[in-house]
Amino acid sequence: MADDTSSPFGPLLLELARMRKSNLSAAIDDVDKIIDLISAAREQVAAGMRRVMSLGVRIEADSVAEDDSHRTMMALTTLQNPVKSRLEAINTDLKDVNKAQKSFGKALDKALPHRDLPMETDAMADQSSLINRAIAMHLLREGQFSVASTFVREARENPLDAQHLSRQTPTPSQVDADGDDDMDGPDIRKDEDDTFESITAQLDGRHSGLQQKFAEMYSILSELRHRNLSPAIRWAHDNNDGLEAKGSNLEFELCKLQYVWLFKGPAVNGLPDDMRNGHAGALLYARQHFARFQSRHLREIQQLCCAMVYAPNLEASPYRQIFEIDSAFDDVSASFTREFCSLLGLAAESPLYVAVTAGAIALPRLIKYTTYMKEKKTEWTTENELAFETPLPGSMIYHPIFVCPVSKEQTTETNPPMLLPCGHVICNDSLKNIAKGSRCKCPYCPTEGHIKDAIRITL
Repeated sequence: MADDTSSPFGPLLLELARMRKSNLSAAIDDVDKIIDLISAAREQVAAGMRRVMSLGVRIEADSVAEDDSHRTMMALTTLQNPVKSRLEAINTDLKDVNKAQKSFGKALDKALPHRDLPMETDAMADQSSLINRAIAMHLLREGQFSVASTFVREARENPLDAQHLSRQTPTPSQVDADGDDDMDGPDIRKDEDDTFESITAQLDGRHSGLQQKFAEMYSILSELRHRNLSPAIRWAHDNNDGLEAKGSNLEFELCKLQYVWLFKGPAVNGLPDDMRNGHAGALLYARQHFARFQSRHLREIQQLCCAMVYAPNLEASPYRQIFEIDSAFDDVSASFTREFCSLLGLAAESPLYVAVTAGAIALPRLIKYTTYMKEKKTEWTTENELAFETPLPGSMIYHPIFVCPVSKEQTTETNPPMLLPCGHVICNDSLKNIAKGSRCKCPYCPTEGHIKDAIRITL
């Protein structure tokens, strides 16, 4: 079967880019200009009225009033054409936006046509409680607390499967990175009496729990976007024991970036120009905070401090790369999110997002494969794995894969990779097949050895 690797998303992305360019900014600018024109005309009329009211002599006032009435009519007449042209421009802008939206809709329908899945049964039909829980957890992780609360309330009021919803749905605090409720840890307990209502209570704010923690995370991330590292450093310091237990260097990376940020000076960081900023401020900060990191990061601390010598010409120094921080705040934000979620027993990426994205990538190939199998009247013979390769991005490859060079099969728990004495690796089944008694010969070199010398390896 030929593998169709062409992506249907190319034209869709082009239409999406056009739609983003065709926004309402031009229409809003035209509306603002109309408001400015009307405001200027109103001010001109009001100025004439004030001038009439300020005159005490009736004859002179009548004369001025007649003159201002003429001026008012002229101002309104002059206003007519510019306002009309702006209104026409607004209509044109709205037509362009509407046209771009329709084009994107057509491209979306073409790229993702509605198709019935070639499956006899819907594997998730009886898992409405799990689906609702995954959606609620995703909204909670994304900081959409009010949306999550509304979703859970409506899901409770209109359950697809009332028995599952009332009996099988645990609270968000029990859901781990795999999306199930089998978690280990002192702060997370599995309570069989938890119901769907307990999720609603937590999301509605009657319990602080997970919502409060994610609110704290998004507050710190907001500060990081504004180049304020202090809240993140305080959080890392308060949770230093847990971070170090996981082998994390987050606190030092934050302090290191703070040093570099101060080193850049007020012209770059926008902080007050005093002794706590610039080169002097960076050196003071290093003296106050770097001492506790010397045991693990002495070399990096030495490099940061030695850079002071090259401050007048840092671009030509050997430490130039350390002070290039174009993407440093984005990188440290990603690290902070990962470590924050790790301490909660959660993955950095939402399991729902990963599952949906991976499924969307695999679905076209799955449809094509099952259609081909039906045409050829053959069956899917593999178990617990797809019968074809799905080109997932590197960020979604969580487990190493080893394919035996002899059998061309992927190793499993029951058929693990085995390291031969010569250094070559094959699967356990292949090792048994090439064995002659207690000895075996490597299929890739002339080395012979005992089967007992082969070592099971974990990748």
